[in-house]
Amino acid sequence: MGVRLDRAVLRRAGYAVLQPNYRGSSGYGEAWYGRNGFKAWDVAIGDVNDAGRWLVSQGIADPERLAIAGWSYGGYAALQSQVLDPELFKAVVAIAPVTDLKYLREDARGYTNSRVVSRFIGEGPHIDAGSPLRHAEKFSAPVALFHGTFDLNVDVRHSRAMARELSKAGKQVSYSEYEDLQHNLSDSKVRTEMLLEIDAFLTKALGG
Repeated sequence: MGVRLDRAVLRRAGYAVLQPNYRGSSGYGEAWYGRNGFKAWDVAIGDVNDAGRWLVSQGIADPERLAIAGWSYGGYAALQSQVLDPELFKAVVAIAPVTDLKYLREDARGYTNSRVVSRFIGEGPHIDAGSPLRHAEKFSAPVALFHGTFDLNVDVRHSRAMARELSKAGKQVSYSEYEDLQHNLSDSKVRTEMLLEIDAFLTKALGG
């Protein structure tokens, strides 16, 4: 689940962009991977939030204009950052995000890798604590969600349910859905429209 938001596009729009390699990321050794970004979500998301605080401490980012954006697990991290520290980021963009770890396990049941996915997610109180869908009341920043209806990696119900729960909790949320597109939204017209929508959302949310 490693699709990336286009950092070059964001930079051209005038944003300073930092992509942190949080603990739980693969490719940095077993000690860094630890118990992965779901079982030890508090460590992973803590690293992501610390990266935001670092931008502020270095004078790179205005604390009142700090946003977080991500795709797939990155979208999950963007949403879950609000659960851990609702006041840090002033706008959240989540594309094809995981929003509920129970959903993620259920969605894998029809596939041959279901046991692998189940072991990866694990069991225990982190399922509830690590699912942003279950903590919509904690959000303070406006949220923009994007998802394709034919996503085989992260089912579209994740974003649909997140948008619904945020609305029920009286939070600011917008949701854009793309018919018959998969996880990477591989349609240049759709991607262009989405990036323009994200820019407009961030400009409004951050007072730009």
